[in-house]
Amino acid sequence: MNDGYFATETLAFLTQLEANNTRDWFNDNKARYEEQVRGPALDVIASFAPRLAEFAPRFRADARKVGGSLMRPYRDTRFSKNKAPIKLNVGIQFRHDLGKDVHAPGYYLHVQPGNCFLGVGSWHPEPKALAGIREAIDASPIRWLAARDDGEFCSRFSLSGDSLVRPPKGYDKDNPMLEDLKRKDFIAVMNLRDDQVLGESLLDRMEEAYQAADPFMRFLCQAMKVPF
Repeated sequence: MNDGYFATETLAFLTQLEANNTRDWFNDNKARYEEQVRGPALDVIASFAPRLAEFAPRFRADARKVGGSLMRPYRDTRFSKNKAPIKLNVGIQFRHDLGKDVHAPGYYLHVQPGNCFLGVGSWHPEPKALAGIREAIDASPIRWLAARDDGEFCSRFSLSGDSLVRPPKGYDKDNPMLEDLKRKDFIAVMNLRDDQVLGESLLDRMEEAYQAADPFMRFLCQAMKVPF
């Protein structure tokens, strides 16, 4: 059916899921999900592990079915108006080996028809980590700008995420780094076409992009006081 990686069948399954997002449909098509979605996702993770170990040895590519790099397909609908039970994407996160959850610095792959992308950084860092990033930017603005504006990084990624409306507590409105200090997320995104996530070439694309994010990831890890 495929060469062990994501294929057109993967995207077709996700497209059909969007039109049939019920537990009954998902359970009836569980065998297809395993063959066309979860299996290829685990193959991508396992195949990428030795590459990740070369350039970011403190991050983990864990190909377990549950509890590893592959995020679970079920949505948490308890506090959401959207009660659709299944995620419409494949989410893969390569976490820092000291990070217990998605809020730690990490690398990310999102596969969804019409909305595929690579991500790097820290999404919704917890208060202590967020304070550490802000303190590092305020104390070392030149180093932060060198990481944020690095040519290789900027040629691929764009900063994204939520920001405060007002300056964070303890920072002056005239601080030259104010717009970055107001960030609540320190993530960057590289959009991909659907065809760019298919086949083994995805691994090369991930490796090149993630390596280009080295200055950004190194800054965040140092700010959070974890080894890079």
